[in-house]
Amino acid sequence: MSFVAVAQYCASNLITKNLKTCVELLEKASKNGAKIIFLPEASDFIAKDSEETLSLTLSIKDNLFVDGIINAAIKKNMWVSMGIHELSHEPKKIYNTHLLINSQGSIIETYRKLHLFDVNIKDGPIHLESKTTMRGEKICDPIPTPLGNLGLMICYDLRFSELSLELRKKGADILTFPSAFTLKTGQAHWEVLLRARAIENQCYVIASAQIGRHNENRVSYGHAMIVDPWGTVLARCPETNEPSLAFAEIDLDRLKKIRTEIPVLNHRRTDLFS
Repeated sequence: MSFVAVAQYCASNLITKNLKTCVELLEKASKNGAKIIFLPEASDFIAKDSEETLSLTLSIKDNLFVDGIINAAIKKNMWVSMGIHELSHEPKKIYNTHLLINSQGSIIETYRKLHLFDVNIKDGPIHLESKTTMRGEKICDPIPTPLGNLGLMICYDLRFSELSLELRKKGADILTFPSAFTLKTGQAHWEVLLRARAIENQCYVIASAQIGRHNENRVSYGHAMIVDPWGTVLARCPETNEPSLAFAEIDLDRLKKIRTEIPVLNHRRTDLFS
């Protein structure tokens, strides 16, 4: 069994401040015995508007935030999963990116968010992520880690069950969702969607989260959590805007037992679906 940490905090538009917070969370996770820390979507910053987002976004190389996390990962001999902004080939658009960094400081995988959050919720937020963000075009194969095989996704991808299923078919043991859910959608759907993805795919689900008011335009729901393949919430971060961690053990023997007793993947009627 492996011990992991899921993180939650309230990012601002100050990258150096956010880096300090994330490094402190990483150090705390290491001190408590975690082998991997899961940091939220947009760990590097959350800007006030689209113009500021574009001005703050950097490439993965020569990136103060990424370099700082890599150095901390090497120092503490930890793996890191985190969401960041990344420059794209389009001058006025970026990628919403999930990086997986190993304990030697190498970027093992770069996943770019496939599903963009374009919504207009009555009495709620209006978000048009596609105005500033390029869609990813690739599903990344699950990555072997000290936990098991990690399937990488981001936030809104949680609503598209076929993506989680595809990662399960490719061998994922754990599904990961660095997130920044809105308050209204989080209250209604966050936990039930996470538990559903865990149950239907018989995978662990690890969902880090942004929480609290980032600026006058943006509030995040929080409730970062770790769910087991039976749908049990093993750990969750407290309802506080202060940076926090929750810890749980990943037991691949338990995962195999659940999959053996109820072999849903073998029972799928693939002959009836295109």
